[in-house]
Amino acid sequence: MGRHEIEGESLSHLFSQRAFVRFWLARLCGTTANQMLMVALAWHMYDITSSAWDLGLVGLFQFVPALLLTLPAGHVADHAHRGCIFAGCMAAQALAAVLLLAAIYGHFSTRELILGISVLLGMARAFQMPAQQALVPQLVSPLLLQRAVTVSSSAMQAAIICGPALGGLLYTWGPATVYASSLVLLLLAAALALGVKYSHKPPQATASWSSVLAGVHFVWQRKVILGATTLDLFAVLLGGATALLPIFARDLLQTGPLGLGLLRAAPAAGALIMSLVLVRWPLQRKVGHKLLLAVGVFGLATLVFGLSRSFALSLLALVLTGATDSISVVMRSTLVQLETPDEMRGRVSAVNSIFIGASNQLGEFESGSVAALWGPVVSVVSGGIGTMLVAAAWLKLFPALAERDRLSPGA
Repeated sequence: MGRHEIEGESLSHLFSQRAFVRFWLARLCGTTANQMLMVALAWHMYDITSSAWDLGLVGLFQFVPALLLTLPAGHVADHAHRGCIFAGCMAAQALAAVLLLAAIYGHFSTRELILGISVLLGMARAFQMPAQQALVPQLVSPLLLQRAVTVSSSAMQAAIICGPALGGLLYTWGPATVYASSLVLLLLAAALALGVKYSHKPPQATASWSSVLAGVHFVWQRKVILGATTLDLFAVLLGGATALLPIFARDLLQTGPLGLGLLRAAPAAGALIMSLVLVRWPLQRKVGHKLLLAVGVFGLATLVFGLSRSFALSLLALVLTGATDSISVVMRSTLVQLETPDEMRGRVSAVNSIFIGASNQLGEFESGSVAALWGPVVSVVSGGIGTMLVAAAWLKLFPALAERDRLSPGA
């Protein structure tokens, strides 16, 4: 049997796994609804207060509870049924949509209500992330895990591209239309997740701070996992240019709102394309070097974006950042899941979620701070150079990661 026939059979076999397909559809519906909800929530707040500060508070009120609750949520994900946790998170977001709908029709939409709902969404996110990351390895065999992660990533990127656009389109008929549509999708996601069946054997250890923090200890002791998770942390922390896109679009590239929209969509488009490529042709050998190379190219593309004054070249550079980031996400997520025993996956996924959340939020702060001091070009260019230096440094600091040949167990 030829290699392409084997790959085709593997992909068809993946989609023959009913539990995985149900959960994949649940995540697709849930992520699309969440993206629509975020767009409408921000616009709704701005309609009420016309305050940029309040827009920032919406993000902050989501981030803080997510940060505080993620480690306990990882402990819960290792003890409770992960499909039920995910369904509960979808139900919590559906409750947020119901409250927002009631506020519109009851004429009590206020700044304080939206901030309170932002806290609810942040809490739901804290429990959702570890559960959904740790559940996928339970639904497929180790040989199919890389493809499963890639297929999941491609669906999420499609939702991240389409969700905000759909939410913005529906908002032209008013925020209630967006909230009602999100509610339907979130309830569908919850119903699908409740139907996910897998063998669940919770650990016997009782809850304690030592148990909650066991994921941190586990990651610290496993240098391959520590190297993979911190690589993403520093790469996104230094190399993120998203927060500065409005400045580049208006002042440096001389484009309008449509151009800004294209620039924002470019990384997700690149990630989606690369995810589809990896589904068909998964990476097999020298995965450690390829991971570090992908991060290095991510930094180089960021550098090119910072120096470019051509809209087309800037768009291409951002597409490349998304494509290389997709390689990093798929390889890092697969490696972490394969290296972690099932009874620890929730807590280790929680640590990974903290790194991802911190890198995104702190990365925007870092970019904005440097831009305020030395300008946006210096901020993005220095970030790109810093990311390339991190990729080079990880060759020496984490040789076990750099020399990793295969993703599969025992590699």
